[in-house]
Amino acid sequence: MTRDDAFLQAADAVLALVARPEVAARWSEPSALPQLSVGALAVHLGNQVVRAAQVVALDPADLPVLADADEHYARSAWPTAAPEDAINDHSRDETAALDGPDALHDRVVEHRETFRDALTSGAARDVVPVPWAGWAMRREDFLLTRLLEVVVHTDDLAVSVGIDTPTLPTEVFDPVRDLLARLAVARHGQARVVAALTRRERAQPIHAF
Repeated sequence: MTRDDAFLQAADAVLALVARPEVAARWSEPSALPQLSVGALAVHLGNQVVRAAQVVALDPADLPVLADADEHYARSAWPTAAPEDAINDHSRDETAALDGPDALHDRVVEHRETFRDALTSGAARDVVPVPWAGWAMRREDFLLTRLLEVVVHTDDLAVSVGIDTPTLPTEVFDPVRDLLARLAVARHGQARVVAALTRRERAQPIHAF
């Protein structure tokens, strides 16, 4: 299965989650993330599909192309920024959430099909721009970053509305698991990651971001 196929599976999982009645029922309530409502978190999750559809057929022009997804996170400022930092501002998500869960569902469906059409028509580019970051990435690397967002925020949203986190397809989850492990090692070193996974008596907290 290709990364494109895995992303379409992830889009289907996003749609299934944002359509849950528990999400609609708690739409305006605070989520498990600071300063973010359930509705805004659902919008942020859905926007991973929207963003992929918006850039997949764009010309990267003269933007520098990163080596891989790991470099994307190493260069990005938001992983080390505080939740209240301007770079983590989610006011646009809150504004979009005012349209309600049905509007979000319809928007994600529309952009999932736009993404699919770009693949089948051949319009999808091998290298795509990431305009909000100022660089470009190979499509498969960019989609890996979107899969990471889907995996992480699927858990955030499920926890926020009191349901079990959905089990995602292995094609979606496994590459994200491996990426998170690499990012954690880059942040904390091999020994601390190994200890956290295998030695309860000396484990210290680790996180990829």
